[in-house]
Amino acid sequence: MTFIRGLHNLHSLKEKSVVTIGSFDGVHIGHQAIVQQVKQASEALQIPSVVMTFEPQPREFFSAERAPARLMRLRDKIDTLVSMGVDQVLCLQFNRQLRNLSAADFVDQVLVRGLGVKHLIVGDDFHFGCDRRGDFAMLAEQGKHYGFDVSDTATVEIDGRRVSSSLVRECVEQADFVRAAQLLGRPFSISGVVGYGQQLGRELGFPTANVQLNRFSAPLSGVFAVLVNIAGTLYRGAANVGLRPTVGDLVKPILEVHLLDFKGDLYGQRIAVEFVHKIRDEQKFTGIEQLVATITQDVEMIRQWFLQAEPETTSIEN
Repeated sequence: MTFIRGLHNLHSLKEKSVVTIGSFDGVHIGHQAIVQQVKQASEALQIPSVVMTFEPQPREFFSAERAPARLMRLRDKIDTLVSMGVDQVLCLQFNRQLRNLSAADFVDQVLVRGLGVKHLIVGDDFHFGCDRRGDFAMLAEQGKHYGFDVSDTATVEIDGRRVSSSLVRECVEQADFVRAAQLLGRPFSISGVVGYGQQLGRELGFPTANVQLNRFSAPLSGVFAVLVNIAGTLYRGAANVGLRPTVGDLVKPILEVHLLDFKGDLYGQRIAVEFVHKIRDEQKFTGIEQLVATITQDVEMIRQWFLQAEPETTSIEN
């Protein structure tokens, strides 16, 4: 698999290709169906499959902190696409230059001259270009001119609702992790590198592994029972996602995880945190004593929840 970042690197693609375009936030089962379409066309034509995505996502460029919370980081998105057998992932920086590109120029410069598109797979509601002329009908017309085919993407529904990143986000926000896993085809998790914090958790008797989310908003907030993947081994934990209102030192949410019965140094390690059950919303307490008392109660509730949960955690480290 080849990861290509930026318009300036498109010269490295010398072959014709089968292409799809989108944000692919979460890479849910709807996205997975599109990728399978691309791979099937790629195999039939004996040319590479290409997934084109953007960083930042277009809605983040236009709306900044008002944009919907991301379901996954760029690295996780790429890793997931790689695991599905995509030949090439192209990530274009969504900046003023790309935003000002007309639909016709995007087709000519990016799809035709850059990617050598032979077959394009997009949704019939797909729009692009600063002039908003880029849609499915325009692409079909351009395909006749340049010699590439255009196909609609598969639609995937569960219980009568179209699977989408928005629907996954809705389930995660409501802590419906069973339904979120159905939509994603895997449990919902957040991953990242453990960094240094203020050591507040350690001072309070509950050391935490801190992962910066680097976003104005997170797809969920509160206190959760979690499973933490560390180098392939799962551990039970208690996690808080939010702004720590009692301390009041944050403007962007952070993920803090206290691993149950774990001793070791996690700084600099990459962990994946799977959310399995919500305990409560994040709260602002009157003082540190009340905060510590509530955390103690939270941890005990999480221990009890794992003890009562289905025996799917038998392989997890105790």
